[in-house]
Amino acid sequence: MSHSSLTLSAFLIPAIDRVLANLSQVLAKGEAFAKETGIDPAQLVQARLAPDMFTLAGQVQRASDTAKAAAARLAGIEVPSYPDDEQDFSRLQDRIRRTREFIASVDLAKMEGCEGRTISFKAGPYPLTFTGTSYAQDFVLPNLHFHATTAYGILRHNGVPVGKLDYLGPIN
Repeated sequence: MSHSSLTLSAFLIPAIDRVLANLSQVLAKGEAFAKETGIDPAQLVQARLAPDMFTLAGQVQRASDTAKAAAARLAGIEVPSYPDDEQDFSRLQDRIRRTREFIASVDLAKMEGCEGRTISFKAGPYPLTFTGTSYAQDFVLPNLHFHATTAYGILRHNGVPVGKLDYLGPIN
């Protein structure tokens, strides 16, 4: 029985990029819906599912932060910092574009052996420590999908005609 090995970076980076690309398409549908229905786009950008949850903008910002931090931490480089000042669909799309460009620019060779690398950081007041593999499995992917799904849910809850296939994106 032959089995090929897939590196963490070869799996994770395309998976992250796909979530961001699909999130961009969901946001585009939200913006188009606002234009078609006469809803103030800012109303959607500032919408939230519950009073103690981030707005749509905050969900996109957290998805971006999770994605760029994953690529940087696994490569052992500085995590770029973006101000959380996006207040419209255009700026949110720009943030996703910049995040995807950063991830694509990271030298995958720097991620070699990241599976066992110690990844430590603070999430709010909580210090967290992972191996590269547990960071990807237990933090990056669940956190990224949580924020992307919540962004989708905010738009869906506000009447934007998006469905599961919009979230999943093209199935090859």
